[in-house]
Amino acid sequence: MPESPEVQALADHLDGRTAGRTVARLDVPAFQALKTFDPPPSALHGRTVTSVTRHGKFLDLDAAGLHLVLHLARAGWIRHRDSLPAAPPRPGRGPLALQLLLDDGSGWQVTEQGTTKRLAAHVVRDPAEVPGIARLGPDPLDGSFSRAGLAAVAAGHRVRLKGLLTDQSLLAGVGNAYSDEVLHTARLSPYALASSLDEEQLDRLYGALRSVLGEALERARGLAAGELKAEKKAGLRVHGRAGEPCPVCGDTVRQVVFAESSLQYCPTCQTQGRVLADRRLSRLLK
Repeated sequence: MPESPEVQALADHLDGRTAGRTVARLDVPAFQALKTFDPPPSALHGRTVTSVTRHGKFLDLDAAGLHLVLHLARAGWIRHRDSLPAAPPRPGRGPLALQLLLDDGSGWQVTEQGTTKRLAAHVVRDPAEVPGIARLGPDPLDGSFSRAGLAAVAAGHRVRLKGLLTDQSLLAGVGNAYSDEVLHTARLSPYALASSLDEEQLDRLYGALRSVLGEALERARGLAAGELKAEKKAGLRVHGRAGEPCPVCGDTVRQVVFAESSLQYCPTCQTQGRVLADRRLSRLLK
């Protein structure tokens, strides 16, 4: 799933190619992807694109005050095409979920692979009308995000650090991959309670959030959409690397598997050498 660095890079990439152009047509061949009905997609036709921005993991195309908001979910992706067919795509079971045609013949193709369809498109007058945006917590990539703000979030919720980082209502834009990277950089266990962190641990967590996400964004900036996934994977040190040596201490990267996800961590760097039990409700092995 793309997280805030990749979504921001996508927004920048699409903004440079879309802002100032007029929407000729919005087609939604995968009807289940559209989560709103008023305004209809046709309400975007003839409107000039003002900007493409980001809210957490959501992309927001502003067309003269009407917004097309996209959440790519786990298997969705978006590409700008210099040329699109003039005829609208036919509804079907293929990967094409949405197509935005601009006045110069270019546009967006939004696709989703696999049989589980979670990609979501919203046409709204205000991005805050999208439930997922309305509940977003502070964004660690925002310049106003402070250590004090992180401390307030951590102190106010009795949740484990993995949950703190991935719950979008607590912190916006961080997902499974970068949460593993942040915790590894901060040398903190994914199962440590957020409300129990001391001042020094909060310092490490705040610094890791800013550095990991900031460096990922710098690596992603300027890349074409098709290059972002590979760049993200290449930059990860522990996520997705179970069984490999930790690049910091050389210990073996371990993982815990859940029903629909997994986490990776280094025992030496993060859990004082203890291995987390690999079962659904994991606890530290004594």
